[in-house]
Order: sequence, then C-alpha cells, then structure tokens
Amino acid sequence: MIAYEGGGVNGNPLYHWMALAASTALMLPVPVAILAGWTPSWMRRRQAGMRLRAYGVLCIYALMLFNGIPRIADASFETVMVCTNAGVGFAAGAAVLFLLSARKDAHARTAGPVEPEEG
Repeated sequence: MIAYEGGGVNGNPLYHWMALAASTALMLPVPVAILAGWTPSWMRRRQAGMRLRAYGVLCIYALMLFNGIPRIADASFETVMVCTNAGVGFAAGAAVLFLLSARKDAHARTAGPVEPEEG
C-alpha cells in the first residue's frame, strides 16, 4: 500500500478541499440557474436540451463530491473505492444526458436569435 505525507493513502485533504471549492464555484451556479429558468445568453440558440445539459453538469459535480469527500474524511481504502465506483456511475449518467441533449437539439428547429426576457 502506498503511504503519503500524513501516513494515510488519501493524500493531503487541503488539495481535495481546494478542488471541491473550485468545482462548486465554477460548476454549480450555471446549471442551478438553468434549472431555475434562466438561460445564459451564449446558450440561447440551443434551448431544446438545456435541462438535460444542466442535469449532466450536476452529475459531473456529484462525481467530484463522491471522489473528494471520502478522501477529505480520510476514509478507508474500501470506502474510497466504493465511492469512486459510484462516481463512475455519475460520469456515465452525465455522458448519457449530454448525448440525449445533443440529440434533442439536433431534432429541434433552429431558432433565430432569442431576446432576453424582460421583467
């Protein structure tokens, strides 16, 4: 078994905290806003699969959580591996959601420029 600085196999928890903080700040706001009904201006032309894309990004975020939290908690090797395998399931779910959103966009009519909602 490989041992790192602190004697555990999970490495320095500071790195995992930084990765979770960065992924929370960068990945979470846009899909939550999309699911709440707001669409960013750069995505307004592809609105057919927007919700599927938002759920796909949330699956990628869940992957980050499932890989980071057990390592921060310095969980056992078996627990880390179970959570990592569950994270692979989230990655597969995200891939399916992204493919479904692309398919839905391809079948949708091409919309012209959409003006932002007022109000």
